Parts: sequence; structure tokens; C-alpha cells
Amino acid sequence: MIKGWRHKGLKKFYETGSKAGIQPKHAEILGMLLLQLTSAIKPEDMNTPGNSFHSLHGKLDGYYSVSVSGNWRLIFQFEGNDAILVDYLDYH
Repeated sequence: MIKGWRHKGLKKFYETGSKAGIQPKHAEILGMLLLQLTSAIKPEDMNTPGNSFHSLHGKLDGYYSVSVSGNWRLIFQFEGNDAILVDYLDYH
């Protein structure tokens, strides 16, 4: 389950479907990734083909990342069985 957000536009998209705070061309893949993250109970549940799942290091140590498109990523941490600090960014 997703318990916490860092990106307000992504949270609004998740809750209402509004594309105002995200890249509209990423809506379909973000919708699928957020659905997958909602049912995940550990970070490795996001390690499915095409997601480019990996853990991050440096200033984003403790986060995990999956690919959205190009340099855009969905990043998150886990606390227990819940995703927290879910963010959407171009971090390269």
C-alpha cells in the first residue's frame, strides 16, 4: 500500500486521475506502476520485466527506482509493507 508521497502532482494523479502535475504522456505507465506499487509488500515486488528496478545510492540512498520513460523515474522507499515518500522525477 502507498502510505506517503513526496510529489503532490503524482498523489493527485493517483487519487483523482488529474494529469495536471505530471507529464501527460507518462499517465498510462504511471498508472500501471502505481497500481503495482499499491499491491507491493516489499520493494522487490516492483522488480518485473521492463521496470529497470534498482536501489539508489548517494543522496537518494534508501530509495528504489523504476523506469517511467527516458530519464523519468518513479522512486520510493518502504517502511514495513508500505511504500512511502513516493516521488516522480528526472534524476539524471
